[in-house]
Amino acid sequence: MQEIETGNFSPPRLVLIPPDSIRVVNWNINRGLRLQPVMEFLASTKADVVLLQESDLNARRTHHLNIAREIAQKLQMNYVFGREFQELTQGSRASPAYHGQATLSRWPLSNPRIIRFQKQSNFWRPRWFLPEIGPFQERIGGRLALVSEANIAGRTIVTYNLHLESKGDDALRCSQIDETLQDARRYDTSTSVALAGDFNLDMSTGPASTALNQAQFQDAFENRHAPTTPDSFLEPGRTIDWIFTRGPIRASQPQVGRSVSASDHYPLLITLSFV
Repeated sequence: MQEIETGNFSPPRLVLIPPDSIRVVNWNINRGLRLQPVMEFLASTKADVVLLQESDLNARRTHHLNIAREIAQKLQMNYVFGREFQELTQGSRASPAYHGQATLSRWPLSNPRIIRFQKQSNFWRPRWFLPEIGPFQERIGGRLALVSEANIAGRTIVTYNLHLESKGDDALRCSQIDETLQDARRYDTSTSVALAGDFNLDMSTGPASTALNQAQFQDAFENRHAPTTPDSFLEPGRTIDWIFTRGPIRASQPQVGRSVSASDHYPLLITLSFV
């Protein structure tokens, strides 16, 4: 489960003038169940860096495709993929299925690694009395942060691609955030860091917000958030997907793509400028 997969599909380029800014997308793509519209939207953004959560690998529900690789090839981007869970109801012993996080970039990616959080929910673990069928989502593994470094024509941006626990309480999610922030302390304030993902938590208030402020992370959307999940019959949409930055970069042009219906989450888009 510590395995990281990588692939390089971005064509070589000659860069005479480094870019002043890059476009970043963060999106939980709901396994890639609607892969074609996901790829069409991502292609339309012309993003330089894309952080995806819930990307399938060899699962029945997504036709045994490697979703991260399919998107990277289509968009001609490099990618790293970290296995969050082995999906026991979606594969077999001979041909296991996984899902996890993927980070894509038009620029070189290096030093990928996984932080598998120490505190996890037991909700997903296999139980002898549950049949191995889709509705029960039995899994092996655990929530993680996928860390990688994008080299933007000589400038490095460290990306943390998070998927925090959807079960359990906010205290569990806050402990997973704390582990991520503890890891981020290895980079000094002269290093650009982008921390994004599906937090399953309102990060605008409470202990998680305080911890991020103390770690000098800025909310890329400031107070311009909109719900990042659609309204349902039982409840309104929630604001649970976020992007935060630290270091010599500034976020602008934040957008929640609420017109995009390719997932059960909306994509987040920002421009990051180097300062």
